[in-house]
Formats: sequence, C-alpha cells, structure tokens
Amino acid sequence: MQILKTTNLIVEDNKNHRNDDEFGKMKRKIFVLIFTLCMSGHSQVILDADGPGNTYNLITSVLAPGYNPIEVPDCNHPEFGYHIDEVFDMDLSTYVFRFHIHVAQDNDRCINFDRQRNEIKSYDQSPDNLLGVVGETVVYNWKFKLAAGFQTSPNFTHLHQLKSVGGSLESMPMYTLTARKSNPDRLELRYAETNTQVTLAQTDLDPFIGSWLEATETIKYGESGTYSLEIKRINDGIILFDYSNTNIVNWRLGAEFVRPKWGIYRSLINDQDLRDEVVLYANFNIEEIESLSIDEHDTNNKQFKLFPNPVKSLLHLLNLPPKSKSVQITSIDGRVVLEKSIKSQNQLTLDLSLFSSGNYFVIIKGGQSFHSKMIVIPNN
Repeated sequence: MQILKTTNLIVEDNKNHRNDDEFGKMKRKIFVLIFTLCMSGHSQVILDADGPGNTYNLITSVLAPGYNPIEVPDCNHPEFGYHIDEVFDMDLSTYVFRFHIHVAQDNDRCINFDRQRNEIKSYDQSPDNLLGVVGETVVYNWKFKLAAGFQTSPNFTHLHQLKSVGGSLESMPMYTLTARKSNPDRLELRYAETNTQVTLAQTDLDPFIGSWLEATETIKYGESGTYSLEIKRINDGIILFDYSNTNIVNWRLGAEFVRPKWGIYRSLINDQDLRDEVVLYANFNIEEIESLSIDEHDTNNKQFKLFPNPVKSLLHLLNLPPKSKSVQITSIDGRVVLEKSIKSQNQLTLDLSLFSSGNYFVIIKGGQSFHSKMIVIPNN
C-alpha cells in the first residue's frame, strides 16, 4: 500500500545572496509542500510565490537550500533592485513570480555582455530529487505569462531548458523552449542529442501572448527515453502546443544528471528588436514518478527494506539494492546529515539516536542508481 505524506516545513531563511543585513537577520516561515509516496520513492516539490519580500530566499530554500540557484543581472544593475520579485495576479488570484530584464542595463551575470540572463535552476548543490538521472521519469509543470506586446530576438529568447551536467556536451542544452522573431514570430521546441540543435516543433507565437499558460513536460531519462510537452491556455483550456516522442535519446556520455531552468535568457546581438520585458511564472512543480534505474530486487528476489519506521534509535537496512555504494540521510530540505559507505549488500545498521525529531530521506546510491525512502523520527 502506498502512503501519501504531506509535510509543512518551517526553515530559517538563507542569508540573501547580496549579503543584505536586513534580510540576513530576519526569520520567517517558508512553507515547502513536499509529497512523498514512501513505498516507491515518488516525490513532488513545489515552489509557489507567497508574497512580496525575501523572494530570493524563498527560491533558494526550495531549489538549493544554503546555496544559490538564482542567475540574475543584479551585479550590473543594482540601482533597479532585485530582478525577480513577487506580485499578486488577479487572473490566478494568487501571488506569482515576476522576472525583469532590461535591454540597456542588463547582461549575463557580469560575465557575458552579448546576452542577458534572469533564470532560476536546480544544480549540483540541489537536493537529489530535483536532479534527473538515468531511469527516472520526471514531470515538470509550471505556469507562465508573456506580456502583451512581448518582443523576441531573431537569435534566441529562451524561457525554459533541460541541461545535462557532466561530460563534454554539458554546454549544449538537451531541450529548449524558446521564442524567436520571424514572420510571424514563433515558439520553438529545440533538441540536441549531441552538439547540434534541431527544431522538434514550432508554432505561431501570437496565441501564447497576453494569457496565462500551463506547461506540462514529461521526460524519461535514458538512451531509450520518452519526451512530451503540452502547453495549454488556462482561461479556456485550449491546447496551443503538443509534442511527444516515445523513442528519443535523453542521456549523454559522461553526464551526471539533468537539471531544469526557467526565466528569460536572450541574445543582445539584435537589441533593436527588444524592449524592457517582464515574464511572469507561477506554481513550479517537479515530480519524480519513477525514480529507480536498477532492479530493486537481488538475486534471491528479496526487496530492499528498512525498519523500524518511525525510528527512535537504530535503523536497520536489509537487502540493499545491487551495486549500492553509499547511504545518505538528508533532512527534508536537502541537507545531508549523515553519510556512510556501504560494504555489505545484505544489511546495514545506522544509529539515529541523536537526531532531532522530524522527517528525513534515506538515499541509497550506486553508479547511476538512486533509491529514496522517507523515515520519521518521532518526538521523545
């Protein structure tokens, strides 16, 4: 029987990446809703706007607690303030994220000056359940809105990417959703198996402008992968874009994981075609619906188990999956609180008697495999 658990977290704000003393001293409640199907390792992570102030801290607390998953042009344009903020949207009746980009003032993090970037992402410092690996099927779901009069570059104006990390091809995105100036302007889905991009599908951009849209992207990672992307207009439910492929390469040699990015990333080579722009995003949702890349059963068909759960002191792990190399225990916000190498595939005992009460993930790793189960440490 699968058990669905819902956990409200109250975590301390990470210090704002601009070292703002006022934000660094403040504490507030950040509610991160994480659904975990404990018996199968399924997980769902949601990033929702919750009102003005501390926006960078909120994003960081979900996508990479304690690190920096935000790529903004603040360094070159500090007088504007934060390039991502939160506003109340009347159409959705909720707070949403607002991404700003300015033609004359902004660049790519003071690194590149022929382009400009304002994006959020997961990356190697993010919790494992935000990183796609071989054998996983992941659903990425989000809402976005392009403002009336939206202008796009003839070179590229990226809105979303899936990028592999590791290996010689990591600089080339695997999938890219981009807008392009043309006649008429168009929305494109781009793909690169190796170092060359091709357009999988494209359509007129005009129906996507001025309305809230919901995108659902489903990908199975691996050399024999699957991929689909559906974008529908929220106010009438009409599907404006629909692409699927049941046999496509979704893994690269030497890759460690794949990560998502959202925002606005555009070329400045033809800046006469651009204007200061705002793109709205809401309800980011990452759900792993199949997280195992190797068989969970050993040669005697014995299933991996851990007990007792809830656990107060000793946690026993039996019938560890083949090729298991290490075990981690992480807090539910992604901090590694214990790590140990695995020497025996039969069993392992961990002493958790000094752990604080709460929910934790037990993560078994080995090669490309990833197994995750939730445990509960009750109040004494």
